[in-house]
Amino acid sequence: MKEQLAKIRSEALAAFASVKTPSELDALRVQYLGKKGELTAVLKQMGKLPPEERPAMGQLANEVRAALEEALERTGKALEAAALEERLKKEAVDVTVPGRAPKIGHRHPMYTALDEIKEIFIGMGFTVLDGPEVELATYNFDKLNAGEGHPSRDWSDTFYFDKDSRVMLRSQTSPMQVRAMETMELPIRIIAPGRVYRKDEVDATHSPMFHQVEGMVIDKNVTMADLKGTLNTVVEQLYGKGTKTRFRPHHFPFTEPSCEMDVQCHKCGGVGCPTCKGEGWIELLGAGMIHPKVLEMSGIDPNVYSGWAFGIGLERTAMRRFKIADLRLIFENDVRFLEQF
Repeated sequence: MKEQLAKIRSEALAAFASVKTPSELDALRVQYLGKKGELTAVLKQMGKLPPEERPAMGQLANEVRAALEEALERTGKALEAAALEERLKKEAVDVTVPGRAPKIGHRHPMYTALDEIKEIFIGMGFTVLDGPEVELATYNFDKLNAGEGHPSRDWSDTFYFDKDSRVMLRSQTSPMQVRAMETMELPIRIIAPGRVYRKDEVDATHSPMFHQVEGMVIDKNVTMADLKGTLNTVVEQLYGKGTKTRFRPHHFPFTEPSCEMDVQCHKCGGVGCPTCKGEGWIELLGAGMIHPKVLEMSGIDPNVYSGWAFGIGLERTAMRRFKIADLRLIFENDVRFLEQF
C-alpha cells in the first residue's frame, strides 16, 4: 500500500503540473480525489491491513491527500491568473491611440436655404408665422378670391379629405396671409414657410410635396416698386450681387396686378438645358399686389391700405443656391449627395 500511495502522489503531482485548462484540472481531481478516485480506492483497502500498520498508513494517506489538494489549489489559481492575463491582453485598450471621431450630421441644404431666407426677412422687420398643413377651403381658396370653378380647386390638382372639397392638404402657405390679416394689427410684414401639397408629376423641378415661403406686406402707400425692390434685394443676398432676374406678367386670383419672377438658370447660365427645360430661366416665385377683394374679405379697407404678396418655392431656391440640377435629389436622402453640403 505504501508503494501505491507513493505512485499516486508522484503521478498526480506530475499530471497537475502539466495541465493546461481548468476543465483538464477538474478531470484530474475526479480521477485522483473523487469518490471513485484512485486515492479513495486505496484507502478502502485499509481494513485489510494488520491493526499495528493502520496508524502509519492512515497518516501517510492523509499526507498524500493534503499534498494533492494543495497542488490542486495552487494549479487552479495559476490557471485563473493565466486566463486573466490572457484576457487582459486581448481586451487591452491603448489610451494613447486617437479615438474615432463621431460622425456628426448637418443641416439639409433645403433648410440651410430656409434659414438664410428667414434671416434676410427678419433683418427687414418681418415676422415668421407657422400654420396648419390640413386646411379649410375657406382659407386655401375662398378668402384668396379663388371661387368655385377655379382650376386650382379641381380634384386633379388638390388633395382633398372630404367629398365636399372643404378640407384638404394645403396647396400653398397663402392661407397664413389671410389668417394674419384677420388676427394681426396693421401694418403687417410676415413670411410663412411650410410644406404644401399638389398633384404634380415628379420631374427635375416638380414634386407632389414641396415647401413654400409666402410673404406679405400691408401698409399705407405700398406699391409694386416696393415688391420688386424687396425681391431683388432678397435674391442678391441669396445668390450674390448681380444675380439676373426677370419679372413676367401673370394672373393670380389673389393679386392684381400679378407677376412671376424668374432667375437665370444656374446650370447653363441662360443658354438652355434640361434643368430649365431649354428656357435659360427657372421660375422662382409668383407675386403681385394684393387684390382689393382679398383685403376686404379680411376686413381691411383697400382705399386706405395696400399690400403685396409672394410665394417662393423653397426647393427651387435651394437648387439655385447650391447649384443642384435635379429637385429629386433633395428628397432621395442619398448620403453621398447630402455630404456635399
